[in-house]
This record gives sequence, structure tokens and C-alpha cells, in this order.
Amino acid sequence: MFIVENELDFSQKEEAIVVGLFERSKKLDGIVGELDTILDGEITKLLVDGDLSAKKKSISKIHTLGRMNIKRLIFVGLGKEDELTFEGIREVIGKAVKSIHTAKIESFAVLLDTFTTENLDALDCSHALGEAVTLSTYSFADYKQKSNIPEHAIAKVTVYSQEDSEEVEAGLVVGSAYGQGTNTARTLVNLPGNMLTATDLANHAIELAKKYEFEAEILDKEEMEKLGMGALLAVNKGSVEPPKMIVLKYQGKDTWEDVIGLVGKGITFDTGGYSIKPKDGIVGMKADMGGAAAVLGAMEVIGKLRPEQNVVAVIPSTDNMISGDAFKPDDVITALSGKTIEILNTDAEGRLALADGVTYAKHHGASVLVDVATLTGGVIVALGHDITGAMTNNEELFEQVLEASYEAGEMIWRLPITEKHKARVRKSRVADLNNSPGRDGHAIFAGTFIGEFAEDTPWVHLDIAGTATTTSDYELGPAGGTGAMVRTLATFVELYQANKE
Repeated sequence: MFIVENELDFSQKEEAIVVGLFERSKKLDGIVGELDTILDGEITKLLVDGDLSAKKKSISKIHTLGRMNIKRLIFVGLGKEDELTFEGIREVIGKAVKSIHTAKIESFAVLLDTFTTENLDALDCSHALGEAVTLSTYSFADYKQKSNIPEHAIAKVTVYSQEDSEEVEAGLVVGSAYGQGTNTARTLVNLPGNMLTATDLANHAIELAKKYEFEAEILDKEEMEKLGMGALLAVNKGSVEPPKMIVLKYQGKDTWEDVIGLVGKGITFDTGGYSIKPKDGIVGMKADMGGAAAVLGAMEVIGKLRPEQNVVAVIPSTDNMISGDAFKPDDVITALSGKTIEILNTDAEGRLALADGVTYAKHHGASVLVDVATLTGGVIVALGHDITGAMTNNEELFEQVLEASYEAGEMIWRLPITEKHKARVRKSRVADLNNSPGRDGHAIFAGTFIGEFAEDTPWVHLDIAGTATTTSDYELGPAGGTGAMVRTLATFVELYQANKE
């Protein structure tokens, strides 16, 4: 899709060229000045008259009316140069590309050097461009008789830059990979529960393993019973769909040591069990495997980019249904770790699945753990729909995940774990732990519970209940699954070794 060129040939035909415009003086220089000269100063006149804006996220289209072979100039406002961020570039390019896609333009060009600043070089900008093009043009195929997928698609993007071509190409490759992994997660989240069972999720993982040469292990119900995965199996008891424990291993080092464990909640539909959700709350529970989607999307990025790091991905997967066999409040179950759990709330099932997932990741040699889950409505009450909640037992590991989230443009906010929280989770007359101490601090208790299974292994928990989906279109995609945390996880894996050194 992407072609990198060093010089713009003004005689070459282009349907549209995207140009970055900062809030500077009205005098135009560089390649924008050349365009202004060819158009007899019209760009300057439009700026002076206020018909062309450099305000952040403004989009202005100018037709050249045959004065040059470039049919349209699409100016994107970047605001003040010293305030521009990677995320800002990605969003404004996404907005511009969306308008190009809507106009059914199948090829366009970008003047990359018009976006660079002292803090954001060509590598950063090309990475942002690669992500923006891939993310903003995503659409999910619905099931109507007339498909919503547009017949046209952007087939070619020419990137003009006088910077090092290999560096620009590298940024585009990485950005595109991040975008594609995020789009994969979006699609998984958007699939209805009857079209994405635990078996379907396992089959997707197997296809990834074949494509990217991962080692794969899929445990079925009988194998889980032999190993004693009582927490995941309890959640599955009410279902006719068999559970799966999905494992993917990527070995980027010579020996299997210093392993990052990524654990994703794979509840493909959540009724709440006997602690049943209300009629409004149950709609949308097809997205309760958003953590699994994030981990699989990140593994796709890892498979494409091949970092020098060992990674094991573990996804405990089932749906949470109601039947005569379903687990109940007051039940006591035994997790893979050997710890017993009193069930006080069958709708607190994700933490049960993750308990066995975290333990199994440690069995596979994970030396650090990051779990991702659409875990609690409580995190939405606390942080809204734009911020992912985070918890940890290790400051150093959390700082690395936080750094990755900043680079990826996915905000996280830390919630505490105190001895009082631990005491509440450990309070039970009949078991080692209880799975739901109360409504107060619900998101914190959920994370604290998972931490009981991470034990001394450095661990970060990411609750994406608020960020895994969105109800409205935005610059980088449509309503539905967002692919939240794919880019953060992939960036964390990329930076992990460098941070250790």
C-alpha cells in the first residue's frame, strides 16, 4: 500500500495530497511555499482570509482547478508546533484519511516532512501515518443483506519525504502492523457470541500460530480437569460450549527464559450466571472477551515485527451461562493454584478464569505478567470510557507498562491495592478467598483477587471494561470494538528488554 519517494514531482498526477499546516506566520516556506507559488499565492490568500485554518484537527480541501496535476490539496491543521504529539498526528491524519475514504479516492499522497517537529521525527510521523491509515479505514462486515463494506478501498499511499527512506519505510511497517493487530482485535470484539465461541477463539489462535510460527497449545475440558483448573471449569459449568485454555508461545531469544506473560480474559458471552445481569446490562456482553482480543492482536503485531523477546500468551476462554449444572453463589471451588474460592457472585467470573490463566502462564515460565480484561463496571464508574484502570504488585514493571501506554497513546490510570483490600478478598469462613467482597471499590477488589494468583511474580492488571468499545465513530475508527491495549502491549514487549538494560 505504501510507496516512499524522496522528491515530489509537481508534474506527477495525484488525486489528493495531504499537507500538514502549523499555526505559524502567514508566510509559507518549504514545499508548501512551492505549492503556493504554483497556485499564484492562493494558499496565502486563503490563510489571510481565514478560509484555510491551521487550528488543530481542522481539515481544509482545496481544488487546484487544473493549475497542476495534483487534483486536491488537503490541509490538516496541526496547531502549535511545540504542542503537537504523536497521538495528535495520528488522530488528525486519521480524520483526513476518513474524509478521503468517504470521497471514494483510492490513492493519495502525504507530504510527511510537513508534519515533523523537533520532538517528532520522520520515524515517529511515518509510524503515526501507518497506524492512522490502517485504523481509520477499518469497517466491520455486518450481517445485512446489503453489506456495509464499501466497494472501494485505499490501494496506494505515496509518502514524500527527504528524510532517510529506510527509516520512513520502517516507521510505516511498524505503524501498519500496530494498526492491523488493533483491527484484528476490533473484529473479534465485534463478532456476535454465537459466531465466536471459545472453540472459534482457539481456532483463530491456531491460525495465528501457523502464520507466524508460534508454538500453540489448546487445552480441552478433559485436560483441564486432569490439571485441576477448577476456576475456569466452574464458569463453564452452565454452558453447552466446551471451554478452551489457549496458549501461544513466541520465542525471540535463544533460550526460554525472561518470559513476558500476556493473559487475556476470554469470556465470549457473559449472562452473569445466576447473579444474572439486567436486560440492559446483558446487551453488549459479546465484548467480554476484549482482553483476549487485545492479547491476540498484540501477538499478531509481535509475529509481524519479531522482537527479541520471549512471550507466552494465555487465554482462558468460555461463556458464562445459566443451566441446571451452572455454578452458584455459595459454591466452593478449587483453582489450579490449589487455592479455594467461595463464590459470592457468579457475575464475577472473569477473575476466576484469569486466576487459572495467570497460574498457567507461570507454569509456562512467565517471569512477569500483564493481564488484560473487560473486568468490572466499577472501573467505568471510576474512570469513564477513555481511561483503562491499572493495578500492580511491582513498581518497576508498572512504570514500563505506563511508558508503553504513553507511547501508544492509550491512557491508563493506577488504582491502589492495600492490605485492607487483600484482607477483604481473603475473608471467608469456608475458603481461602471470596470472589466478590462487595460493590464498594469493586474494580479494586477484582484486581486484588487476581493478584492473589500472581503472588510474588511481577504483575500488572489492566481493566478495559470502559475502553474496549465505543458507542460513537471517532477519528481512528467506527463505533464498536476499539482494540484497546493492543498497541500498549506490543510496545511494552518491544521496550521491555531495552528498559532492563
